[in-house]
Amino acid sequence: MRVLVTGSAGFIGSALSIKLLARGDEVVGIDNHNEYYDPALKLARLARHNKHEKYTHIRMDIEDTQGVTKVFDDFEFDGVINLAAQAGVRYSIENPLAYINSNVVGFANILEGCRHNKINHLVYASSSSVYGSNIKMPFSIHDNVDHPLSLYAASKKANELMAHTYSHLYNLPTTGLRFFTVYGPWGRPDMALFTFTKGILNGEKLSVFNYGKHRRDFTYIDDIVDGVIRVLDKPAEPNPDWSGESPDSGTSHAPWRLYNIGNNNPVDLMDYIAAIEKALGMKAEKEFLPLQPGDVPDTYADVEDLVKDFDYKPSTDVQNGIDKFIHWYKDYYKI
Repeated sequence: MRVLVTGSAGFIGSALSIKLLARGDEVVGIDNHNEYYDPALKLARLARHNKHEKYTHIRMDIEDTQGVTKVFDDFEFDGVINLAAQAGVRYSIENPLAYINSNVVGFANILEGCRHNKINHLVYASSSSVYGSNIKMPFSIHDNVDHPLSLYAASKKANELMAHTYSHLYNLPTTGLRFFTVYGPWGRPDMALFTFTKGILNGEKLSVFNYGKHRRDFTYIDDIVDGVIRVLDKPAEPNPDWSGESPDSGTSHAPWRLYNIGNNNPVDLMDYIAAIEKALGMKAEKEFLPLQPGDVPDTYADVEDLVKDFDYKPSTDVQNGIDKFIHWYKDYYKI
């Protein structure tokens, strides 16, 4: 296939591009290389696949309507995977308009490109953050998610609603994947694994929010990429049993689907820190702080639908995944 991957210099986008190229697909990647975190890391990720004969890289913003239109005009895509987004829950409190521009306007441009070019399947990144104030565990795609706690979460919920409209009006198959705390080598420096590792190595006190009483469904990057590709290969279909009298939040009468993609095994934050300490052979000094605005205490993915429909089976346990990250981190930063 020829696949458009937006956010292709990002953590997930780069790993996904490598896997698609390895199986023989042609990949066109879009990334704006913004400075939300160190652009050098994005360039280093990109260097792993930029010179592949079947990879084409385009540096641009997806909120550039004319630019996105031209990409769709220049290439004939079989599938599109939209991972480009302004990420981060806490940053959305400081700079909300960045999320409207990238996550809403940019996503609308991708939808328009798919609509006008008869794309077989659009797969896009949603987030576990859409569950917001929900406390019923595990989080299920069949539950209502109308109470987000950050603009980042609201923008991802908006993506799901926008995609449904296009699936309904234009018969465009779309599948949204709610990612649950992705981690691993080449990850994002603003994520806990990165900041904790750096802090421990530098002898700094770790800021442990919610007094360490977080639980997260940490999901290793290879398991995420495997799930995304399985979904890409099977375009969304209408649910023939869907009823407007008792509407199912995860399916539709249109070719539109939602799935959680997680490890289905939440880990206590203190156990996560202990796994990092074990991998480094060092102990951390900790400062316990209240829950941050926009954060949720726990995440736990119900992945039953993804298992049933795609035989999805995450296989990497947290200690093994952290060990691999630490090995990469020391090598990349020459420690």
